[in-house]
Amino acid sequence: MSPTERSLPMDPVRWFSIPQARFAIGEVVRHRLLDFRGVIFDVDPEFANSDEWYEAIPESIRPAKDQPFYHLLAENAESSYVAYVSQQNLVPDESDEPIDHPAIGTMFDSFDGERYRLRPEHRH
Repeated sequence: MSPTERSLPMDPVRWFSIPQARFAIGEVVRHRLLDFRGVIFDVDPEFANSDEWYEAIPESIRPAKDQPFYHLLAENAESSYVAYVSQQNLVPDESDEPIDHPAIGTMFDSFDGERYRLRPEHRH
């Protein structure tokens, strides 16, 4: 055995793939399958909700957990609410319309037609 081989650890180093977020805080997005849209206010690098919430999604459309999940101030034709959506189920919203959600003003300053600007107290 060479000196180099002896200095290597017994267990190989494992490289973990960290999913890359395609969307950013303040972006307006639309659900790919369901009829709602929203503005992103937080991102989890992978699923970080309860198992109960996850199991409630029909198995035929249940997304993988190992991808970014986004917290949205969401709206549909009937109401506004907070949604938690996998990256695979989001697409950019091309409407240039603002989101009508009562919490927008608490998190964001303005809307430029594409994205919302996060209020200074929420930036870090």
